[in-house]
Amino acid sequence: MENEINVWLEDINQAIEEIISFLPRKRDFLEFQKDLKGKRAIERDLEIIGEAVSRILKVDPNFPITHARKIVDTRNRISHGYDTVSDDIIWSIIIRDLDELKVEIKNLLAE
Repeated sequence: MENEINVWLEDINQAIEEIISFLPRKRDFLEFQKDLKGKRAIERDLEIIGEAVSRILKVDPNFPITHARKIVDTRNRISHGYDTVSDDIIWSIIIRDLDELKVEIKNLLAE
């Protein structure tokens, strides 16, 4: 694996760990909604994840990250369509997709 890609995978891994640390302990949606700083930090980390995936795809368009295009699209939506991003969308990404991505990235880093 190219060294650059490995650096970006590490960036993704770090952003995932940060998101997990910003979540309410009980993963309570209402607590999440009330925490403006936490929400903004999570959105920023999602942007970092999307940007890192975008850079990886520019080097290797066939790099095996599940839902890579959706990840990049989410980054673009947060960055450019910020007014269309709801707490529900961010929360569903965290609850539904983050753990799977974490495992996938850890496996890629272990190769």
